[in-house]
Amino acid sequence: MKVKNVELYKAVYSPEDLPQTPFNEVAFVGRSNVGKSSLLNTIVNNFKLARVSSEPGKTRSINFYLVNQKFFLVDLPGYGFARVPLREQKRWKELIESYLKGRDRLKGIFLLIDSRVGPTEKDKQMKDWLDFYSIPYVVIATKVDKLKSSERKKLEEKVRRAFKDDSVRIVPFSSKTREGREQVLKILNNWVSS
Repeated sequence: MKVKNVELYKAVYSPEDLPQTPFNEVAFVGRSNVGKSSLLNTIVNNFKLARVSSEPGKTRSINFYLVNQKFFLVDLPGYGFARVPLREQKRWKELIESYLKGRDRLKGIFLLIDSRVGPTEKDKQMKDWLDFYSIPYVVIATKVDKLKSSERKKLEEKVRRAFKDDSVRIVPFSSKTREGREQVLKILNNWVSS
């Protein structure tokens, strides 16, 4: 798949503003500071598209990016960041849940985890939730360039053990070295073409 053009279509702050369109969607979900914006920018080859911040909790809206005038990449707010007020965390949770439950054009989810940390409790809850609602997903292990080679060898086993699931599909990814980009594009293409 070649990404020719991509643009921010809409930033959504409340469930009633979610757009209804004929386009298929693929969403990105993960805890705050896991590297969602960097991943998105790497995939579309545009490093100014999604704002990258060293401060967690910056994405407060669901951002719909229209790719090639054919499908959406959807960036969901990061979860699990404690310094955001509880009221705001609750709003994000409701926004994310209403998106995930109510999108008939949603073809798949990339569930991002930090390869150095492994799946957190919130990641496990998200996986269980996706399983419960039968939403197809692939786990993206971000920041693999920061792993030692010994940690790298054990990465997939560590993730599967934490998720208690031997069948989970894992793609090691680095926005720095671009490792995993082609794999993600292939999965993306399969999802949006179905």
